[in-house]
Amino acid sequence: MINKLIILLVFIGSSAFAQNSVQITSIKKETVSSKYVKGKSYSYSTFVHPYDFYFDQKVKEYEERMVANVKKYKKQERKMKKPQYSDPSYFGHKRKPKKRLPGKRKFCKECEIVH
Repeated sequence: MINKLIILLVFIGSSAFAQNSVQITSIKKETVSSKYVKGKSYSYSTFVHPYDFYFDQKVKEYEERMVANVKKYKKQERKMKKPQYSDPSYFGHKRKPKKRLPGKRKFCKECEIVH
C-alpha cells in the first residue's frame, strides 16, 4: 500500500516537472536584415514600425480630448458665474428662497435650513 502511494506521488511530481522543462529551440529569431527587402537599402528612419501608426492615432485622440475638455471647463466656468452658484443667499437653490415670517418658516429638505 505504501509502495503504491510513493510511486503515485513520484509519477505525479515528475509529470509536473516534465511539462515545465520544454526547451524552446525551434523559435527563429528575426534579424534586422530580414525585415528589409533584399536588394534595397533602407535607413532606420524610413522603416515604419507598426506601432507608429497606433501611437500617432493615440496622440491625435489625446489632443481631441484636451480640446473637448477646454470647451467643457469654459462652459462650467460660465455656469458657475450664475447667482445660483456665486451668491451665498441662494443656499444651493435654483431660485432664492422666500424669507417668511418667524412663525411661518418651513424646514427646507434641500439645504436643511429653516427659512
